[in-house]
Amino acid sequence: MTTETLPFRQAIRHPDYQSRLGFLCLALLFAAMCAAALLSISLGAVSLPINEIVSSILDHADQRSDLIVWTIRLPRTLLAGVIGGSLGLSGAVMQGLFRNPLADPGLTGVSAGAALAAVVIIVLGQNAFGTQANDWLPLASFCGGLAVTVILYAIATSGGRTSVTRMLLAGIAIGSVAGAVTGLLIFVASEQQLREFTFWTLGSLGGATWYKFFLVGAFLVVTVPIWQWLARSLDKLALGETEAAFAGLSVERVKVAAIVLTALLTGVSVSVSGMIGFVGLVVPHVLRLVAGPAHGFLLPASVLLGATLVMLADTFSRIAAAPAELPIGIVTACLGGPLFLWMLLRDRRLSSGLA
Repeated sequence: MTTETLPFRQAIRHPDYQSRLGFLCLALLFAAMCAAALLSISLGAVSLPINEIVSSILDHADQRSDLIVWTIRLPRTLLAGVIGGSLGLSGAVMQGLFRNPLADPGLTGVSAGAALAAVVIIVLGQNAFGTQANDWLPLASFCGGLAVTVILYAIATSGGRTSVTRMLLAGIAIGSVAGAVTGLLIFVASEQQLREFTFWTLGSLGGATWYKFFLVGAFLVVTVPIWQWLARSLDKLALGETEAAFAGLSVERVKVAAIVLTALLTGVSVSVSGMIGFVGLVVPHVLRLVAGPAHGFLLPASVLLGATLVMLADTFSRIAAAPAELPIGIVTACLGGPLFLWMLLRDRRLSSGLA
């Protein structure tokens, strides 16, 4: 290493440089999210130019454009944004809590609990009350995910301490049991009920409404103070639980806040859109590679990139097989799976080079 490179390396590790880099990345991510939103509103069965969209939003100039923008495109785009932001944030919090970049909200069994509640409504609810039972699907899915979280916390907590490892193992076990019961109900379901549940598990934003947007968005906005506090706490927790406790951190309080936040955001997102995979896993991992592991940047950046990813995936799902729609879960899996494999292979090559 030459002496000329030392000042440069010291400069890029300086906190002021890292702060400016984080701010620049957040600004770019916000711009990308806005561009993805405009693209989502513009593209569809009827394409709208950008100036027509802006005119419709600002002064309701054209009745046809107003109908498309305000009734169909805008609520769906905004719902995609808040769901993507919630899933990205949940993934970042889970990876910080478990101190493992492979963690995601699905590991805790929240998604499996939501799926079990959904299939109960679709199969047993429809058998008892007809198709009106589907009106209870979002609430049942949310309650199913929340119930699994409560059970996990009760299992993992002993003597006032919550074991993250025990919670992970219990989540896998409860997820397997929920999957088995779900499979049993699918076995007795009718063909139409099976199609409904299958489509729900693949994810869809086709039923987007302003009410659903405000529901998910309210959860995301209300929890802002929690994940701002968690950002500082998870940085300390990365040192280890013992070291973080010696630094004055209430480790148990951090665990409870992270678990409740993840359960709420994941549960409400899954309840209105079905299961959308890979967002919570890939988004924080990509950002950590780009700008480092500091959660003060990672959590808000995960919200912005998650929102951008889901809006783009939903746009593609609407136009790829028009007039039909692809389930959004298929699109995110096709994007996220290869990307995550590439990152794993990249890490392996870097590890081999260092060795």
